[in-house]
Amino acid sequence: MQMPAADQAIISRKSEIVALLSAALSDGVVVHDPVETRAYECDALAAYRCPPLCVVLPRSTDEVAAIMRICHEQGVPVVPRGAGTSLAGGALPTEDCVVLGVSRMVAVLEVDYPNRFIRVEAGRTNLSVTGAVEDDGFFYAPDPSSQIACAIAGNIAMNSGGAHCLKYGVTTNNLMGVTMVMADGEIVEIGGAHLDAGGLDLLGLICGSEGQLGIVTEATLRILAKPEGARPVLVGFDSSEAAGACVSEIIKAGIIPVAIEFMDRLCIRASEAHAHSGYPDCEAMLIIEVEGSEGEITEQLSRIIAIAQKHNPVEVRESQSQEESARIWLGRKSAFGAMGRINDYMCLDGTIPVSELSFVLRRIAELSAEAGLQVGNVFHAGDGNMHPLILFDANKAGDLEKTEALGAEILKLCVEVGGCLTGEHGVGVEKRELMFNQYSPADLEAQMQLKDVFDPAWGLNPAKVFPLSASKSRRTG
Repeated sequence: MQMPAADQAIISRKSEIVALLSAALSDGVVVHDPVETRAYECDALAAYRCPPLCVVLPRSTDEVAAIMRICHEQGVPVVPRGAGTSLAGGALPTEDCVVLGVSRMVAVLEVDYPNRFIRVEAGRTNLSVTGAVEDDGFFYAPDPSSQIACAIAGNIAMNSGGAHCLKYGVTTNNLMGVTMVMADGEIVEIGGAHLDAGGLDLLGLICGSEGQLGIVTEATLRILAKPEGARPVLVGFDSSEAAGACVSEIIKAGIIPVAIEFMDRLCIRASEAHAHSGYPDCEAMLIIEVEGSEGEITEQLSRIIAIAQKHNPVEVRESQSQEESARIWLGRKSAFGAMGRINDYMCLDGTIPVSELSFVLRRIAELSAEAGLQVGNVFHAGDGNMHPLILFDANKAGDLEKTEALGAEILKLCVEVGGCLTGEHGVGVEKRELMFNQYSPADLEAQMQLKDVFDPAWGLNPAKVFPLSASKSRRTG
């Protein structure tokens, strides 16, 4: 993975830039001590690191606007940062950039239960949005595995999903409006607390744009009434292909569970050693959850279990209590942390048609064997959002490069079967050079022309998403 050479002229003006920012902002917003800025030299894709010029941690939309005006006038690139949980290097700095983090902007600004929305500052964590409304019987649906830490700003940037996105959709399906600061410091309102906005779908453009178009500082989110009840069933299989076929048949039958999650033996064993959820020791496992009234739950689960039985499961365990449901989900929610206990890993997130699950899982196993690297699979099976975890040794020379090569082959496979490079992690730097595998040069040009409109100087996250060769003239022109 390469990054463009830093602009030495900007680096030489560090003290001047820091002074301008400090004079315009409240105390403590600007962080420029090299020891302190090291905390921002990478995001959750920790294989790649670079210390930024400085870090700014604003407390309000007005402060964000002031930062953007100064950086725009000074020609300084800005890398937006939510909570730093990005797994694709979306918040990776460059030596000549200012990292703008929204982690101090966490307020709940408005809650409207009759119209079912909440307005929050974008640094608020995903899980705490539900925490603000759950005592009144509501919740926020998108639930990425990092929801205890990840920020709404990052969820919007990457269009994050989660285990329950099969029924409720991903961030774009639950985002109603944003306050956004443009590259030149202008503050704009897009969408709002209503069903739909007239004119161009700018909100759909912003969600998933990876900090390329502006800095989201506030978000209006759809909240939903909690369902009457929910219950999962755990189904173990003696092969990943059987589990994949079961998922495909459930969707084909027209059943829409709230979640279908997949784990293979490697992830099951790691999770069990960490969380002690009582999982069966099998080749693959599905967690399938449905919700509604007790009658609806019983009817849906009976249909799902009947389909699962056709694929010769080694175990079927239907939850009988809230405590048992919590234990079933505990292992799945702990899976990524559990895998980190046994090895370094790179987490991918290519998305495929559900009908191709069995084939893709078999090919991943073959590619894993050819590369000599273990791959664990844990993912949102209901919508085909794969999360292969490639295990490697970060301290072993050449292992990272082997991992990158295997990851590229897996992502190319996803595109070849009719899927795409990313479901919720974003392109960032991890998949940047693979964009040519999914898009033609004309497609990429159209996308870059959109960025031209919002950010003519290409100062926002300029070395991300687009292949460096494609964006070079814009970044250096």
